[in-house]
Amino acid sequence: MARFSPMIAIPPLLFAGLAAMFLWGTERDNPAIGPSALVGREAPVVPQTTLEGKTQLTDEMLRQPGVKLVNFWASWCPPCRAEHPTIAELAKDLPVYGIDLKDPEAQALQFLTEHGDSYHAIATDPRGRSAIDWGVTAPPETFIVNGEGQILYRFAGPLIREDYTGRFLPELKKALEAEGQ
Repeated sequence: MARFSPMIAIPPLLFAGLAAMFLWGTERDNPAIGPSALVGREAPVVPQTTLEGKTQLTDEMLRQPGVKLVNFWASWCPPCRAEHPTIAELAKDLPVYGIDLKDPEAQALQFLTEHGDSYHAIATDPRGRSAIDWGVTAPPETFIVNGEGQILYRFAGPLIREDYTGRFLPELKKALEAEGQ
């Protein structure tokens, strides 16, 4: 009769423990992407470059009355593609400004041609320096900015599904109410 060694049970138990830990991690907010240190502060300057034929995003635009969004995006970013229809819908009701991150100009323009350009103005950040100033970890990231140019909220990730409706939209509604919009 063969004896059962308890050592045989260790690998499956380790696997089950790791799987449970990973599953638990996917069901909660990412603590590494906490609130931005810039919330409540004036928005950093925006790059003074744009795509050919597009309206240049300026710092003054971020200080105009009303709530607006600043969206860091890139043509090479699959989540940016996924959220693009949401950006188009939001742009119907309030200014959405885009900062194209580390993108060759031709690819960025092709993306906007294929998927539509709903941005009210665009800046380009070919080296990612502005993204660092804004605290962007990876595109897409969207910032809610008030009429004084202060950052009210930072959303890391694509504006889709439950994250959009459960996390982003309540913050946007709160910002709009505070501005009387």
